[in-house]
Amino acid sequence: MDRILLNQKVELEREVLIQGPPVEALRFHGGRVGSLITLTDAEGSDFRGRILQLSGTEASVFIFEAFPSPTESSLEIVLLQALPEKERMEMIIQKATELGISAIFPFQSERSISFEEREAKQKKAHRWQHIAVRAVQQSRRAKVPYVGACRPFQEVLENCKEAGLKLLLWEKEGEPLKRVLRRQPARKIYAMVGPEGGFTRGEVTSAANHGFSAVKLGQRILRTETAAITLVAILQYELGDLS
Repeated sequence: MDRILLNQKVELEREVLIQGPPVEALRFHGGRVGSLITLTDAEGSDFRGRILQLSGTEASVFIFEAFPSPTESSLEIVLLQALPEKERMEMIIQKATELGISAIFPFQSERSISFEEREAKQKKAHRWQHIAVRAVQQSRRAKVPYVGACRPFQEVLENCKEAGLKLLLWEKEGEPLKRVLRRQPARKIYAMVGPEGGFTRGEVTSAANHGFSAVKLGQRILRTETAAITLVAILQYELGDLS
């Protein structure tokens, strides 16, 4: 659930009565009695609360925790992830969410498993957004990252039109990530991670035509889930809110 913005002051260990647009936002994001939510009060402070009562016009929330600092990173990271087999996509969503990812867009590359093949073995895609929600609750984030449906490689590239640093992990000829980040600091990053077999040269060329720079994490070959989680963690450490 996204952060609920209030135009009133909130106090710890007290109930707060919410009315008007914040209640509409609460209901829109699936709030219900017993749900844990994050609120930002009129002074810009973040709090954690539990919904005690909820009707069409008002809600009562008990505030049980105050955050000493913002829980959302100022760095926006969009993870473009080649569809992996088995439970690896679930792990990537969970850990990337905990690390502060903004959005995750799975895609099918030439060497990745197809979405149809994966779903035929074990239907899991319907759980992806729910996994992100659970990870937000566990990590006490204020915002749930969007998890998109699996798309073709070219379609994902064409959707990366906004300004930002565009990185593609390529173990063969990529430039060291550390060097690129020191040369090109950014507040928004598109991070593309390939399948177990890696990207084809044609895919790397196509990505370069869309503004992506090939980078690598080192000399070792990492599994796709390890590469994705490591990449997000490094980006947050270098440019985000990990310290």
